[in-house]
Amino acid sequence: TSNEKKKDKLQDDVFAYDEDYKQQHLWRIAVGDQDAERITSGNFSVATMLRGNYRISRDGSKIAHHRTPTPLYDNSDEGEVWLMSADGTGAVQLTDNTVAEFGATLSPDGQWVLFRSDSNEAFDTYYNDNIFIVPAKGGNHRMLLAEMPHEVQDAHWSKEGDSIYFTANTGVRSALFQVAVQTGELTQRTQGDQSLSGWQYSPQTERHVFGIDERTNAGDVYTIEVGNVSGSPRQLTDHYGYLEKKFRLPRQEDVQWKGDDGANVEGLLYYPLDYQEGTRYPLVVQTHGGPASSDRFGFGRWSSYVQVLTARGYFVFKPNYRGSTGYGDAVLRDMVGHYYRQSHLDVMTGVDYLIEQGLVDGTRMAKMGWSGGGHMTNKIITHTNRFKAASSGAGAVNWISMYGTSDVRIYRTPWFGGTPWQEDAPIDLYWGHSPLKDIYKANTPTIILVGANDVRVPVSQSIELYRALKTNGVLSHLYIAPREPHGWQELRHELFKVNVELDWFEKHVREIDYEWEVAPGDS
Repeated sequence: TSNEKKKDKLQDDVFAYDEDYKQQHLWRIAVGDQDAERITSGNFSVATMLRGNYRISRDGSKIAHHRTPTPLYDNSDEGEVWLMSADGTGAVQLTDNTVAEFGATLSPDGQWVLFRSDSNEAFDTYYNDNIFIVPAKGGNHRMLLAEMPHEVQDAHWSKEGDSIYFTANTGVRSALFQVAVQTGELTQRTQGDQSLSGWQYSPQTERHVFGIDERTNAGDVYTIEVGNVSGSPRQLTDHYGYLEKKFRLPRQEDVQWKGDDGANVEGLLYYPLDYQEGTRYPLVVQTHGGPASSDRFGFGRWSSYVQVLTARGYFVFKPNYRGSTGYGDAVLRDMVGHYYRQSHLDVMTGVDYLIEQGLVDGTRMAKMGWSGGGHMTNKIITHTNRFKAASSGAGAVNWISMYGTSDVRIYRTPWFGGTPWQEDAPIDLYWGHSPLKDIYKANTPTIILVGANDVRVPVSQSIELYRALKTNGVLSHLYIAPREPHGWQELRHELFKVNVELDWFEKHVREIDYEWEVAPGDS
């Protein structure tokens, strides 16, 4: 408004923390028209922070959507599934629980609404995402895939509505599936060492369209017909075909080993480009964030730069430690009631497995990770001194202060069984699982990276870690990127991260110099 603009200009900008939001609502605008029509209003938000916050029915008459009391991420568990007419009238609330839901969609016959939730059938939280259906007029819900161990990523009704197509994370892979609504019969539609991205389903043409992310390709677009139950997807674009032709790319494979308690654990291993059997190589261990996530086959992102590391002679190891998704609820929920129980041990037993196989030189290893991967790095440097160097990216070190200052608590309350400020608070659990408690044991040279505007894992966590390491005489540097949120976005900041980590690893792991890459156009 003009009044807000005037205050901004005068710097009259004191705000009430967690109250300085505006509710988010649905609007409609005709193509080629400049006049927008507001559809919803009221003291709620159509949940913009959720995946698939609203979907229009195929006949255009209804909108299935999610309403939350505020647009704040931490209130997503207070949201519910709603169904209304396309003009905003006749709204009906379909769920009433304490878990977040996603991707509400009306069935073709208008009788059911499907949605996803990271809960069990009783709506207890912190489970692998699953598919639920609820009557469009209201009533009891039903979970479709109670026995399936994978994590549902997105879901759509089939053309006739007798089945549901969905993509799921299966651990180190993801794939397209189909489930019959009445019988629960499950069919996998795609195969391979790959991950799917951007999946869309067209009931009019009965085709699926998606990107395939694999070792040599960062996500070219493919399509497959519904009736093509045995054939391969057909490639539509060739944007990334040059990668394999122009560059030498590392060998990538899944590895399995036994955890400290004998459980099966899986991860990904990237080989040095010039790997010779019988020779041991240095290792960089990268742990994914979340921790409710998993590392999967694919080309990779800039932040892990596995192609660069393997070209410089490193193995890169990405373990899907306990707490990861895609392997069933028991694996995911190993962190419930205790964050670090088997997770860090899974990382280290995986490292030992690679050493036992004659692949890795256990005296030349580095550890890195971002967000949940940074939490893991902070734990690892207090658990062992076997790594020559570490990089902690936006990681938590003190679960008590982290709980109170982060913008989200809904995933953390289950870890410790309550808040730090309730009566009889489980403070011993919070502090007992904080890497800061054991930071006196650390002596690994460690760099710390964080965004100045990170609200998910606030910069104060990295400062606490840095102060502790420096006070205890551990070689450490803290790098704060101005303007950056939880995930860095500015190109020069991203280049700095890659450069400073490579410099740190080469110096402390291989004891060689590293020449920093410069941005295009720089001298």
